[in-house]
Amino acid sequence: MNVKLSMKQKIVLLKVFIHIFALLPLVNLYFAAFSDQLGADPVEAVIHFTGIGAFNLLLITLLVSPVAKKFKLGYLLQTRRLLGLYAFTYALFHLANFLAFEVQFDVNLFFTEIFERPYITIGLVAFLLLTVLAITSINVIKSKMGRSWQKLHNFNYLIVLLVATHFYWSVKSDLTEPLIYWGITLILLRFRVNKFKKWLGK
Repeated sequence: MNVKLSMKQKIVLLKVFIHIFALLPLVNLYFAAFSDQLGADPVEAVIHFTGIGAFNLLLITLLVSPVAKKFKLGYLLQTRRLLGLYAFTYALFHLANFLAFEVQFDVNLFFTEIFERPYITIGLVAFLLLTVLAITSINVIKSKMGRSWQKLHNFNYLIVLLVATHFYWSVKSDLTEPLIYWGITLILLRFRVNKFKKWLGK
């Protein structure tokens, strides 16, 4: 028997899937960490996983629009805010892990790291911008901002470039993974060329 789902049902199912897809890896990560299953350097494993998770979710938010346009699946656009909020969640865990395990909440050491390591500086800038986008995703604030909301959320493109740079600069040896991510980032931004040209008045 064929069951045809309504638009609303499709959106609900997609959001349920996103919740599961985003939350289970985090639960599994910390379960593995507390069970001493993350190898010789669990701190590095946790920091890397949450950072790359945030990056992956940001890239997925960029992927939604071209996929929705290509396959005429407009309802996919209803998932972007949830994906963005989970990207912020992962980024928050990424920063919290760094503060707790790398600098052990030493404020002076944290600011020293910011000024002495450019990849941390650029990562923090990306996080602060992402925080602004997360806060302004609240319905009440979004409605009050009107048209300026979309202009603000176009900073998502800058954020993903900052994150790609942060990842590239943070790697000390094998650059294969960050270069692959840079490639994916540029490909996804390529879909916005016409929008960028419009901003530049071309």
